[in-house]
Amino acid sequence: MTTPLQIFPLTHIGEITKNSSLTDEILSSLQTQQLTLQDLDILVITQKIVSKAEGRIIHLDDVIPSTFAKEIAQKHGKNPAHIECILRETKRIVRMDHGVIISETHQGFICANAGVDESNVADNKTVTLLPINPDASAKNIHDAVIKMTKVKNIGIIISDTWGRPWREGQVNFAIGSYGFTPLNDYRGKKDTYGYTLKVSSIAIADELASAAELVMGKTDNIPAVLIRGYSFTPSAKNAKDLLRKHALDLFR
Repeated sequence: MTTPLQIFPLTHIGEITKNSSLTDEILSSLQTQQLTLQDLDILVITQKIVSKAEGRIIHLDDVIPSTFAKEIAQKHGKNPAHIECILRETKRIVRMDHGVIISETHQGFICANAGVDESNVADNKTVTLLPINPDASAKNIHDAVIKMTKVKNIGIIISDTWGRPWREGQVNFAIGSYGFTPLNDYRGKKDTYGYTLKVSSIAIADELASAAELVMGKTDNIPAVLIRGYSFTPSAKNAKDLLRKHALDLFR
């Protein structure tokens, strides 16, 4: 019998600031909600609170925009300091149009505005940047939770909300993960009709991140979620495996 998938929003996490202990906040929230962490549970944590805890916050008044940033900002009616932050987080500009910069970040992600975000911060003169190494962030939280509880195996996902080419609307993606295999590779296995699968590889970490967003919302102040019921084999693999290799990317 298949175990039902359960998704619990963690509703008692306070305002996160630099050097806040996300592990303490999450475990306290679980305790307040009378939830006990179990083996093979998965915690999905928004990029925003990870970035805040790691000090990846920029006050735009402290930013001196370059000439290039000023030119882009003037053309599209944007804040030059905000554009400068985007450029600093950008390894390569993929495309610029409609006031949006599609960037390849230093972490290797392709996303809008290099992941620099104005939402859910204290004021309109502050932005957050993506964690420097989201997979390392996930591992650090994983190891801290394991140390502070009796649970042996858990999964950690750092999620962020991004748009997708060719489709309207945004979904949550896993930008960092640890504790389980983020890709379920079916290649070489046979389907129900005996056909050998050649290309099917399912992005489990992304699917779980999107499932978590169903109870997070964007305005409900729920920055973390507990997912229970997805059976996985513990693994040290991480979300870096989700990045398509350059040689196989038809759109670079």
